[in-house]
Amino acid sequence: MTVVRDVLLWCAGIALIVVVVDAAIRTFVLPRGAVVRLTRVIAVGVRSAFDVRLRFCRTYEQRDRVMAMYSPIVLLAFVTVWLAMLVGAFTMIFLAVDGDGIADALTTAGSSLFTLGFERPPTTVGTIVAFGAASFGLGLVALLIAYLPTLYGAFSRREVLVAYMAARAGTPARPVDLLIRAQRIGRLDDLDDLWVRAQDWFAELEETHTSLPLLSFFRSPTSDRSWITAAGAILDSAALVNSTVDVPFQPMAGLCIRSGFTALRAIGGFFNIPSPADPRPDDRITIGREEWERVCDELLAAGVPLKADRDQAWRDFAGWRVNYDVVLVTLAGLVLAPPAPWSSDRSVRFRVAATSWGRRRRSTPGV
Repeated sequence: MTVVRDVLLWCAGIALIVVVVDAAIRTFVLPRGAVVRLTRVIAVGVRSAFDVRLRFCRTYEQRDRVMAMYSPIVLLAFVTVWLAMLVGAFTMIFLAVDGDGIADALTTAGSSLFTLGFERPPTTVGTIVAFGAASFGLGLVALLIAYLPTLYGAFSRREVLVAYMAARAGTPARPVDLLIRAQRIGRLDDLDDLWVRAQDWFAELEETHTSLPLLSFFRSPTSDRSWITAAGAILDSAALVNSTVDVPFQPMAGLCIRSGFTALRAIGGFFNIPSPADPRPDDRITIGREEWERVCDELLAAGVPLKADRDQAWRDFAGWRVNYDVVLVTLAGLVLAPPAPWSSDRSVRFRVAATSWGRRRRSTPGV
């Protein structure tokens, strides 16, 4: 019976180590968005605790201060849970190797894993296991240290365009403000510099926010800015230019919309956010005709030329917007973006169940 117990403890310990190593590699090393059930359970568990705290927040500023801590705490939770699992795994292995009792095995495992060195295994096999535990402990910490510069480098590059949009489209970013400013400086018919820059930004956004999904929850340095509301303002501006504003068709604006909805769909797909792959131009969108009309009136009042056929312009705008409408609004709800027109002002809280990674989804109204 003792031999059988020791073999089972060995197998259980090795299996637990494999689970931790697999999660760490696919979270910190693998350069693509990977489904990691353990990592996701941790992230959703931390979010559930934050949701409880958010219920006591009366203003958006309070919610923003709370959510600003979400991603850093999730990162620490990853390493804490993984280390705790490794302690449990090596406790089982030391118990099988030396058989000195759970307390002694736990002490040896902790001493070895954290390289404290105050407890030395009495056998050669135990010493070898202790070396292995030390390498895993140091390896996890090294992975986190190497991961942080990559994460914050991508965050910094993302925020450059968010700040750029604040200068061109106000805070919160509004497509109507962007177009009015362009009209005032005589650049309404030549916004290719913005569309090209936005295409590059969307391409990097797709790569970084799927391979480093926690980036989606990193909030801008100021509470009234967000990467998702900036993305919405860019896409809506391009849609208005190619549908409503009376200027020559801008092909780069169309390419900007395509690169934008491709990026948002990829990010949304990682979080299981539903989005039609090939929507019809006449599918319903979250923006009503009357809202669009009010924007048209505001643009006209500022001297922006609009197309004479309002009905066709509305159909064209809706045909562009339908490509990114659902995923934009839902992502805004997922990350609790600040209030902004045509994106977070109509979003609902979206949450993916911890046990449904890649299979089921649900959306729930939130605060």
